[in-house]
This record gives sequence, C-alpha cells and structure tokens, in this order.
Amino acid sequence: MAPRRGPEKAPGTPGRPAVRFRRIFDGILYVLRPGCQWSARPRAEYAPQSTVWGRFPQWAAAGVFPQAWRLVLIDSDLAVGIEWQWQALDGVITKAPLGGEATGPSPVDRAKSGTKRSVLSEGRGAPVAVVAAGANVPDKTLALETLEATTGRRPEKVLKRVQHLCVEAGYEYAAVSAGMLERDSMLHLKHRREPTPALPPEKKHPARRGVVERTHAWHNKFRRVLVRWEKKVDHYHAMLDLASMLIVYRLIATADS
Repeated sequence: MAPRRGPEKAPGTPGRPAVRFRRIFDGILYVLRPGCQWSARPRAEYAPQSTVWGRFPQWAAAGVFPQAWRLVLIDSDLAVGIEWQWQALDGVITKAPLGGEATGPSPVDRAKSGTKRSVLSEGRGAPVAVVAAGANVPDKTLALETLEATTGRRPEKVLKRVQHLCVEAGYEYAAVSAGMLERDSMLHLKHRREPTPALPPEKKHPARRGVVERTHAWHNKFRRVLVRWEKKVDHYHAMLDLASMLIVYRLIATADS
C-alpha cells in the first residue's frame, strides 16, 4: 500500500517533471528489505537517492507510515479479523552501530550500542504496537507504553470478548501487573522459579506467549529493522511501522489465498 495519492507537483510549476510518489515509495521499500544504504538502490528502477531520502523524513514527520499501518489493520479486521482475544508482549534487542536517539549499551552484546523493540502481537502474530528504546531499558519500563500505543485500535473489553495478555517472567512487577489489569487485560504470567504446570485436560485455551517470537522473526526479515542505521528514533519508528504494515498485509493475502 502506497501513501495516499496527491499532486507530486503543483500544476504550472517550472522545472523538471516531478517523480511519482509510487517510485519514491518503492525506493523506500527497497532500502527496508535488504537494509542497504540509500545510495545503493538501482537508479534505473527507483527514484534518485536525493528524492527518496528527501521524501522519507517528510513522510515520517507527517505520520504517513503509522497511518498506513493503521489502515491495513482496519482492512485486516474487516477481512479476517484481528484476534484481540489472545495477545502477547515481549521485547527484543538488536544492534544500532551508529547510536543515536533511543539507543544504549546492549546487555547481550558486550555493551555495544543497541536498541530494543517492545512488540505487542495479536493471536496470529500480527504486530499491533511497537515501541523503540535503548537496549539497556528493562522490559517492565516499556510494557505499559506499548499497551498505550494501541489506543484507537484496540476494541473495548466486553463480557464475551475477554482479552488475554501473555507475558514472560521479566514483567513480574506489581506496578506492571496492576497497569495491565487496569487496561482490561487478563494477565498470563509465569512467575520466576515456578515450574511449568501440566495443562489440565479440561483447559481449552492455554497461554500462548510464543506467538510474539514469530512476530520478532518476521520483523527481522527486514534488514533495516534487524540492524538499526537510523540515528533519529522517528526515522526508525517509520521503518518499524512500514515493516509492520507489510507483515499485516501478507497475513491478509495468505488468508485470502
């Protein structure tokens, strides 16, 4: 899905013909997938580097990419339905060699610069919220912020549509648990040092936290997300939003096939 069409150039404006928005958008997608430099795109197929890079921060500042993700989520809810009943929350640490905003020393990579993605996924693994922070920021700090990022997308809780939230032991803090319960989430949390209990045969809905691991793997398929090269956190969020939009779009296409 490309950004909403508008006039690339006002009628009667002197100068060279404007580059079509679709070519610019395709150029951004090319950078997102292999994670290459902006100048590494084939110019014959895509818009020039200066044009693509000039539009990208403009669209990021205008909120084009989160809006596109939101529209695809709406289409997904209408086409196949979003499984809000079972959600999973987890964070993952990736490299950020250039540093920048919302980065920090990675506790899993010899204190090198890194960033953390806090991801909330629905029952099939479609991302519904992503928040970026420094690699040294604890998961508990990002938990409620990630849930708040679903404002306007998440339906209100009703009696017959309970929303389960599956998290790991790293979220076992009283303030986090209370905040999740205040947001109408039925919490499934495995306590520290607690053995995994045998599932009773009458239990029909086991906790499914592992689905968010699938979401992390889908995000990591986009090399610009796997290794963060953007120094500005808004630009990194734009790449995350674009990758999340494509993941949801592919889930729709898979369901229709």
